[in-house]
Amino acid sequence: MNAGAGQKPRPFAFTLIGIGAATGAAHIGNNFTTYLVGGLIDRFGFLPSQMGAWNMAETLSYAAAMFLVAPRSRSMDARMLAVLATALVCLAQVVSAHTGTFALLFAGRIGTGFGFGIMNSAVNLAAGRTEHPARWISLGITVQTILYSVVSIGLPMIGKSFGVSGMFLALAGLSMSLGLLAMFLPGGVDPVAGSDDPKSGAGVGAEGQRVLIAMALFAFGSLAIWPFIERTAHAIGIPATRFGQFQSMAVLASALSNAILAAVIKRLPRTWPLVAALGGCGLTCVLLTTVGSEFAFAGAFIAYMISWFLTYPLLLGLAYAHDSSGRLAVMTTGTWLLSQSFGSLVAGYVAQSFGGYTPIGPLGGVFCIMAIAIAVPVARRLDKA
Repeated sequence: MNAGAGQKPRPFAFTLIGIGAATGAAHIGNNFTTYLVGGLIDRFGFLPSQMGAWNMAETLSYAAAMFLVAPRSRSMDARMLAVLATALVCLAQVVSAHTGTFALLFAGRIGTGFGFGIMNSAVNLAAGRTEHPARWISLGITVQTILYSVVSIGLPMIGKSFGVSGMFLALAGLSMSLGLLAMFLPGGVDPVAGSDDPKSGAGVGAEGQRVLIAMALFAFGSLAIWPFIERTAHAIGIPATRFGQFQSMAVLASALSNAILAAVIKRLPRTWPLVAALGGCGLTCVLLTTVGSEFAFAGAFIAYMISWFLTYPLLLGLAYAHDSSGRLAVMTTGTWLLSQSFGSLVAGYVAQSFGGYTPIGPLGGVFCIMAIAIAVPVARRLDKA
């Protein structure tokens, strides 16, 4: 553990609880907004276009928060960011639970988006102040995915009994609980702030730009299909209940794969695992919209989730290796959210133009291959170093 000068190493369990809880708190919107969309349409009759704008307000605010934090990251305390994020998200969710006015709901999504972005910044900064950031990102994802496999079952049940207001309040309670556990995050500011360490975040540089571009291509391509993935399953005769079972299996498989990655990542080079994960993600993107059987779709979906959740920490590992302050990692995660927002928008127009979702998968595969071409030179240089 990189505890900084004069500090004692923190217990493993404390850091695991803090980063795991903060990671879970940071991704509630990405994973559960879809349930809120359905509930709002059913209760208030909002148009799909309104809900699309509502969802994009959150993801763009998420990215904006991370880009605001990034230049100031070396002087920020991860715990204080977690406190701010928790307060903002809980307030926005509670207000949203008690209104049916679209303008207030829209403002609430901006609030949750900023909160989630601030919390994810806290995760990246805290991980960056450990001895192996990518390992802790993987462990955080493991905790998050296990937690979400339970929430995915419980939240629809709450919605059925208490409606969309109940879901808003339940998510506020979840954010509060995880926010309290996030107090176990490593605290303090960057231990190398003010030093002349060339890797302490003085500038992004050409290789840092490569990392940002690689993440942009990866997120744009691999997540373009995400808002429509249930519809692609429906198109080949897979009911929503069956798709939910596949998603649960995929989430648990992702948790296991990240736990394995966390255990072995210190002994792995950077290049070939990144190529394998990105290549696998590109291939499964293609399969998700081109296969015609339930068995093939299930296999592709599970492999897609595993490869995505392996690629993400591996790309962040390049960012941390280039800039140990965590600034580039925060910018890289912000780039992910920004690219995802525009990828989903482009995918919607592609689907509308072609009358189906089939072209979206191959398009995503091409972008993943482009990400490999951009990221590999950075990974090779770090392996040689």
